Amino acid sequence: MSPTNRTVVVTGIGATTPLGGDAASTWEGLVAGKSGVKVLEHEWAAEQAVRIAARVAVEPLEVLPRPQARKLDRSAQFALIAAQEAWKDAGFSGKAGEDGSEGDVDPDRLGAVIASGIGGVTTLLDQYDVLKEKGVRRVSPHTVPMLMPNSPSANVGLLVGARAGVHTPVSACASGAEAIGYAIEMIRTGRADIVVAGGTEAAIHPLPIAAFGNMMAMSKNNDDPQGASRPYDVARDGFVMGEGAGVIVLESAEHAAQRGARVYAEAVGQGISSDAHDIVQPEPEGRGIAHALQNLLDSTDLNPAEIVHVNAHATSTPAGDVAELKALRKVFGDDTDHMAISATKSMTGHLLGGAGGVESVATVLALYNRIAPPTINVENLDPEAEAAADIVRGEARKLPVEGRIAALNDSFGFGGHNVVLAFRTV
Repeated sequence: MSPTNRTVVVTGIGATTPLGGDAASTWEGLVAGKSGVKVLEHEWAAEQAVRIAARVAVEPLEVLPRPQARKLDRSAQFALIAAQEAWKDAGFSGKAGEDGSEGDVDPDRLGAVIASGIGGVTTLLDQYDVLKEKGVRRVSPHTVPMLMPNSPSANVGLLVGARAGVHTPVSACASGAEAIGYAIEMIRTGRADIVVAGGTEAAIHPLPIAAFGNMMAMSKNNDDPQGASRPYDVARDGFVMGEGAGVIVLESAEHAAQRGARVYAEAVGQGISSDAHDIVQPEPEGRGIAHALQNLLDSTDLNPAEIVHVNAHATSTPAGDVAELKALRKVFGDDTDHMAISATKSMTGHLLGGAGGVESVATVLALYNRIAPPTINVENLDPEAEAAADIVRGEARKLPVEGRIAALNDSFGFGGHNVVLAFRTV
């Protein structure tokens, strides 16, 4: 096959999320319809209008050695944990080229693409507090490499020994999906044989919480944290902040076959567009999203009849949820009727730049297990949503047990960034 048109597959997955410290427990929580949203117990939260968030289920210090963790921003800690799991799950150990095992990847053919929408914001703000309160000499010498947006990607690259390129897309809440799309192209065009890709975020901090809260983007349903994130419900009032990371190992099908790797799914491709509408608000009719979906179809051999599941962006905001469904209907028409739509942010909260990574893990596992997770907290379905698509509510739903099926993962971000990823069973 031409090196500019190579088939790409997923051979490893990893995650640390509000539902679990790894991919398996996260998936178990998603299928069970479990919410990871809780009341914030920090002292600073008492002054906030928003006092709920979805923190990770397992703290990084329970996984990483303390000397290593203290040199990493929380976002990089999450990325490293998820990448370690995905790398091991793909059948590798240690840095590329160092273990001498048969089928090991050439480090010059290995890349890393880990995105973050905000980067090391907790390090930046915490060290500024140190500067003000304790003086110049008390600022950590690790501050700059910790706060850099490319720190998660750089540290994952160091972990696996990637030398084909280490990259960091920053496209707000579309960042994680854009990272995976970039990784697919690295392999498809022959730049790499394997790429570790995904997204991470750690922004549960007084300033981001206050800022998002003041712009009326977040739910203030503090009395019912587990019911606060409610995509497609008529009473939805904003997203809930989440944190964590999702990482997958992408590999050329040829390379995976040569080493006898277990394959979860084919990574079919991506569709990208931008709204050119507003820095915050989505284009209400979903035209930019529709453009991304059409780009996906035009650039791949994906057949709309194959698509049986969509992991929707659906953040639980009044405008965004319906615009996405309008776009699906506009592009796919009647084929939308056989697509089971899941909004997993109802359980994990919104991981911002980490969302595309975690939701790609969920999409791949939905295909691999042929199960679509539910959207929880939908008590009164928005009539516009009901008319546009089939929302999986209440309980997980089985997907077709036979034949080749495909699924989409949608991610959109402030600035009008639109990224759609497609995966397919093998």
